[in-house]
Amino acid sequence: MKLAEQWSEILTRLGRSWETASLALSVDDAGQADHAALVLGPAAPVRAGSELRLEVSRRTRPVGTSADAFERVLGRLDRDGVNGRLSLADGGTDASVAADEAPAPGALAAEWRALVEALPEDWSHALVHLTLGSSDFVDRAALLMSPLNPQLVDGRTTMQFRAARRIGYGASAGMTERCLARLDSERITGRVEIVQVVSDAHPVATQGPVWRVGGRSL
Repeated sequence: MKLAEQWSEILTRLGRSWETASLALSVDDAGQADHAALVLGPAAPVRAGSELRLEVSRRTRPVGTSADAFERVLGRLDRDGVNGRLSLADGGTDASVAADEAPAPGALAAEWRALVEALPEDWSHALVHLTLGSSDFVDRAALLMSPLNPQLVDGRTTMQFRAARRIGYGASAGMTERCLARLDSERITGRVEIVQVVSDAHPVATQGPVWRVGGRSL
């Protein structure tokens, strides 16, 4: 499994409340450890042989590297053919606590309900990301979620779709929950995130506003 995919699985186990995670990267080929340490240099890893230890923060902090930057670095290592095993290091600060609170298989539908309940009462439609626990889930998840018209947006594990409550383009919140429950029933894991939401919309002769991402209308 590629390093970026291993990171996606670790994020799934950490759940939604993690803040920092101490990680260990064991490089399979000791000859590639120098290259891995160089690419990871901004994260200030501590090296012991072919193992690199570093701290990743959910948000940008003075010490360590952010989760988004770390994902990009792992993508570069994958492209460079660096193989290895990424895992939570012993005594992983907040990560060790958050891992105990990670959602068990069967939690996607419940996570979606909690997200919807937290939205303003006048929300109309939302842009949603589902990051799967493994790229092995992508094909099956796309089939089970077909009523939501999902799109793979990162080329690996993140699927994007729209949901609507009152107006706007997208599947209903109820249909979204049923599709996620299908994933739960087949033990397909991941995490759900609402990345954009529109409230108090009053469109005239249209389906409402659209999002522009990467020059495309969504």
